[in-house]
Amino acid sequence: MKIPIALRALAKVVGTLVAVVLLGVLTIALLGWNWLRPPLERFVLHKTGRELVIQGDLSAQWGWPAVHWHAAGVRFANPVWAKEPQMLVAEGVGVSVDVLQLLQGQVVFPEVALEQATVFLEHASDGRKSWLLDLDQRDESARMVVGRVEVAQGTLGYDDVAQKTHLHAALSTSENIATPLSFTVQGHYKGLAVKAQGSGGPVLALRDTNHPYPLTLDATAGRTRVRLDGTVTGLLALTAVDMHMKLQGDSLEQLYPLLGIAFPTTRAYATEGHLLRSGATWRYEKFSGRVGASDIAGFAQVVTGGQRPALTADLRSELLALDDLGPVIGARAESGTATTAPQATTSGHVLPDLPFHATRWDSVDAEVQLRAKTLLRAKALPLENLDAHLQLRDAVLTLDPLNFGLAGGQLHGKIALDGRSNPIKAHAQVRARGVTLSKLFPTIAANRNSVGQVYGDLDLTGTGNSVGSMLATSSGTLGLVVDGGQISQLMMEKVGLHVWEIVALNLTGDRLVKLRCAVADFAVTQGKMQTQALVLDTQVTTVLGTGSIDLAQEQLDLTLSPKTKTTSPLALRSPLYVRGSFSQPKVTVDKGRVALRAAGALALGVINPLLALIPLVDAGPGKDSDCAQLVREANAQQ
Repeated sequence: MKIPIALRALAKVVGTLVAVVLLGVLTIALLGWNWLRPPLERFVLHKTGRELVIQGDLSAQWGWPAVHWHAAGVRFANPVWAKEPQMLVAEGVGVSVDVLQLLQGQVVFPEVALEQATVFLEHASDGRKSWLLDLDQRDESARMVVGRVEVAQGTLGYDDVAQKTHLHAALSTSENIATPLSFTVQGHYKGLAVKAQGSGGPVLALRDTNHPYPLTLDATAGRTRVRLDGTVTGLLALTAVDMHMKLQGDSLEQLYPLLGIAFPTTRAYATEGHLLRSGATWRYEKFSGRVGASDIAGFAQVVTGGQRPALTADLRSELLALDDLGPVIGARAESGTATTAPQATTSGHVLPDLPFHATRWDSVDAEVQLRAKTLLRAKALPLENLDAHLQLRDAVLTLDPLNFGLAGGQLHGKIALDGRSNPIKAHAQVRARGVTLSKLFPTIAANRNSVGQVYGDLDLTGTGNSVGSMLATSSGTLGLVVDGGQISQLMMEKVGLHVWEIVALNLTGDRLVKLRCAVADFAVTQGKMQTQALVLDTQVTTVLGTGSIDLAQEQLDLTLSPKTKTTSPLALRSPLYVRGSFSQPKVTVDKGRVALRAAGALALGVINPLLALIPLVDAGPGKDSDCAQLVREANAQQ
């Protein structure tokens, strides 16, 4: 019987394959796997344009679907543009190769073991990455996929010129079960000096999403320090994080280079809490700590994956020091303790003049709720019960509501800052309701027994990149009204320069007189506040004011003219001039008018000593102001 031609051809092919296999087995038996080194090195050079050198023995251990290879004395070159000539130098490299993935053109190493290895990775400013294996180092699919890495001893370098990042890490393993892998890192990350040390499991689970990797880390970046202790799942992608975290630094603003999210400028802070990640959500929960002299607690959450990260936070404070809010609004730090007098900055300004970083506002969308029970500022405005809601969306920041308890009353505010324009467009609306006069200025002794409630409204729009520059360009209205109450007579006699009454009240004690009304109504145009109505009408004196306040130059130019309603036997009878800067205001009298009266008194005293009192008598009587009309007009303006 004849064998069909097809069967004879098949038998020939099978025989040839068997012969090749037998030849390969014989070659391996006689020479080992080292014969494969030259063709493997030529193949890598052809595919990557980079030299692979295997100086030691090459061996294999068969398995499925992974084949385990080990090579001794391995060098793999960096691209010619890289700073370091070699990407990998190791005494030994063990890899498991996924055969199925290799047949599909994908290089996948489920496991890699490195012995006495040095690895250096570089990211060029033009986008090329040394770890991409295509000839141009730009194809993101042309990379080795590594699952788990075991390092006996080794160093790792990373260089990214565009990001101002240059890091060097040293790794070592030990037989200590508690800390089988320890590492140190130093260099610069995004321009910030970095130092870190920590420990972890013996095998770096780069892509393992099933087994959490234990990790401890103590690191500083610039002036920021973080300490972490817990587990990370998937070291490269940080698929899940469950860690106890301590975070501290000079200002939250310094987190921007590290996280790419805009935080406000603050005083030095320290917090401690629980850091979690699940999917696209990072959450810092149950944290507590301090910012400056203020306590802070709550949670903060960031969700990634959208057009920009979305930050949500709910913050609580039992005692919030008002000075700690200064950096948030651009006020410079003051040396020493807070005082009652306005403090000039190094630029000579009282109004906050440090610029907002509005160019960073589009880095995040935010919803932040802040509540504080007690607001502390030594011997100054009695504030309490802060309730603020901050929203940042599409680079537009709003505070609505912004509520304070003030001197027994309430301040209700709404502020909008549009960071899409340069300079920033600002609009502020503030309402004061039921503020107690005696509590409003607690440092003025003569005011402590005053009775009355203050109501006011502010509505201003302006442009600028700091609070000071916004006020310097602002336009709108500002009005304050006190309708009825009582006020210190001694304080009013001082305003009227009634020497006789001042001496008498100092001897007998101060008393309260009726406060019929107080009205302060200003029209604001391009940073200049012009008086529309400025009246303080009491039982004994009426004070009428005129002038302006320049917010751009921070200068006062007000004239207060007291009109007594009762005869005073000894008074200087002069207007009061409020002049000077916000930081150094000066109250003076009309020296010429006072000197003229003094000269008259001296001249008449030569004739008869009793006649010397005539020029110093304030006969009065002043007239009551039409308080009802003034209040109606002031309210109509608000």
